[in-house]
Amino acid sequence: MSDPRKTGPRSHGSGEFTPDQLALCGVGCVFEPGVLVFHPENVRVGERVYVGHQTILKGYYKSSMEIGDGTWIGQQCFFHSAGGLRIGRNVGVGPGVRILTSQHTEAGRDTPILHSPLAFAEVVIEDDADIGVGAVILPGVTIGRGAQIGAGAVVTADVPAYAVAAGVPARVTRQRP
Repeated sequence: MSDPRKTGPRSHGSGEFTPDQLALCGVGCVFEPGVLVFHPENVRVGERVYVGHQTILKGYYKSSMEIGDGTWIGQQCFFHSAGGLRIGRNVGVGPGVRILTSQHTEAGRDTPILHSPLAFAEVVIEDDADIGVGAVILPGVTIGRGAQIGAGAVVTADVPAYAVAAGVPARVTRQRP
């Protein structure tokens, strides 16, 4: 890794985009002001998707982000797709949700965690799920069809279809009727 003090600052770009730069942008999509999309060539957005103000869709050059038809994404969300991200159809994502698909691994005490290797793991959110305000979804998690995640939950493990999960870390509290 080069020393930024010697090479100067580098940037991932502004994130400004036009819908035609996306790998796919279905009809009827709404991108509110302030939405940023990085690596739009690897981001696929279905029909009638709403993306709220100041949301960041952080695509990645080696993987893809897919957002299914009819999905609603609240304002100020952050989706990072380095490990791959698939969001199904008719998913509700509350404001301020964070979805991460990579994390630093520990390389021992002699290596700062910041400089340790990255591990990548896909996140999948199946059709008809609902993610509460401010929830955090960690790498490698699958949230089953119709599952509901409570506000502020930190999801570290898979959530079965039609389950309700809440807390830090999130635990299944019941099954939806």
